[in-house]
Amino acid sequence: MNRTYRLLLDCPDQVGIVTHAGEVITRNGGWISEAAHHSDEDSNWFFSRFEIQADSLPFGIEGLQEQFASLADRFQLNLKFTDSAVPKKVVIMASKGSHCLSDLLDRWKSGDLKCDIPCVISNHEDMRGLVEWYGIPFHHVPVNKDDKAPGFAETERLIEEYAADCIVLARYMQILPQALCERYRHKVINIHHSFLPSFIGARPYHQASRRGVKLIGATCHYVTEQLDEGPIIDQDVARVSHSDRVDDLVRLGKDVEKTVLARGLRAHLEDRILVHGNKTVVFS
Repeated sequence: MNRTYRLLLDCPDQVGIVTHAGEVITRNGGWISEAAHHSDEDSNWFFSRFEIQADSLPFGIEGLQEQFASLADRFQLNLKFTDSAVPKKVVIMASKGSHCLSDLLDRWKSGDLKCDIPCVISNHEDMRGLVEWYGIPFHHVPVNKDDKAPGFAETERLIEEYAADCIVLARYMQILPQALCERYRHKVINIHHSFLPSFIGARPYHQASRRGVKLIGATCHYVTEQLDEGPIIDQDVARVSHSDRVDDLVRLGKDVEKTVLARGLRAHLEDRILVHGNKTVVFS
């Protein structure tokens, strides 16, 4: 892949934003290889994403930031600049279920997910062999149901030690403490095995079976202190029928879960997501 600088911006909607942003890039010889925009009429808010060929500019990403300084003041821009050549460090957390974890590790190994995975953290030992087969450090951090604070303190220490840019809960069956959610706001990605906002919390397939639904789904979302209510990144569904038992829903749902989680993580890694309130704009 060619090295690119990615620019994400959002601001109050007004005339001329795209024109002026494009002009800042092109007057410096910048080659825009990808651009996407969205205007939210309800909130009167504008969102945009640019990819610029890095070798087309006479300066680095810091120079690009400087070029946008005056425009940021003029249009009240919230700006984010990233370099595609700098892979994000993704710490994965899992419990006993292997389907999402093994899928992410395989996609990482094959190069489908462009990131570094410095470690996997689990509150159980079950996944050690799988993780170490991929040559990734595995940390078993038990979480005592009667006193969870020490376990989460060690978890946070490891996340900080590995300088994580992103944390992925690949069926990690513990609720993160509020302080951790706040510290890594919009950097913790979870997969919930239902089509939120339906069937929040534990055992959603059992809830779905009792309700007699004809569609089951999975939701990839950012984690907040409110359980399963963070900004939604991606969702998908599978059709089921009255003859499907809970075990069938679980089996069918696993395929949806791992696909949705991988799509959501890829969008995050490629800086395609802008969060506004409790909603997301996800550029394809």
